[in-house]
Amino acid sequence: MPTAPTRAYGQFCGVARALELIGERWSLLIIRDLVLGAKRYDELQAGLPKIPPSILSARLNELEATGVIRRRVRAELDAGLVYELTQYGSELDHILLDLGLWGARSLHAPGADDVFTLDAAILSLYTTFRAECAEGVQINFEIRYDDRMIVHALVEDGAVKVGEGRFAGADLVIKAVHGAALLDLMSGQLTAPTALRSGKIAIEGELSDLELFAQLFHVPAAPEPATGIVVR
Repeated sequence: MPTAPTRAYGQFCGVARALELIGERWSLLIIRDLVLGAKRYDELQAGLPKIPPSILSARLNELEATGVIRRRVRAELDAGLVYELTQYGSELDHILLDLGLWGARSLHAPGADDVFTLDAAILSLYTTFRAECAEGVQINFEIRYDDRMIVHALVEDGAVKVGEGRFAGADLVIKAVHGAALLDLMSGQLTAPTALRSGKIAIEGELSDLELFAQLFHVPAAPEPATGIVVR
């Protein structure tokens, strides 16, 4: 049975309890990286390069103690000890995607020290995919953020499968040449023709398929910034 968290809000409330379980700094990012599958300690550390090792170990122990993740020895390919989500923890996947989409609405240009990981790239496509726009659609995309980070998205009749690496025979290859250009396209701040003319995005394929990509993977409009003085 999961143990009680050491930090408590003292409220009989599901939201408070959820935050007690997964609300500590770095916890949700660890869960984010485990949504895509089991990982070794060093793989988690590589995906979270700014987390101190002592904090990573502490968060893993806390998440295990509360029944969100578990350790398992995986013999194949000498993987050794891995961490994975429990059934209870895996129920966070849709919550995490909804939270990611909500947060993406406030993303702007990445900072000089911001890290964009492979797992974040894969999850961003799951997060922004609009199944209702993909009914009857069959198309394959390859997205190259740079030579080291390439993902593919296979769309078939309302479903998407995203994975690492190139995809032979992709209908459209997208090269994100500048920073947040792909986000700007997905949020509607850049149209497909403008993105190509500006050089921020390059493609191998048809413009119409790039326009389709922007329809299938979409970030809603950003919230308007608050103006004026609020008097309470």
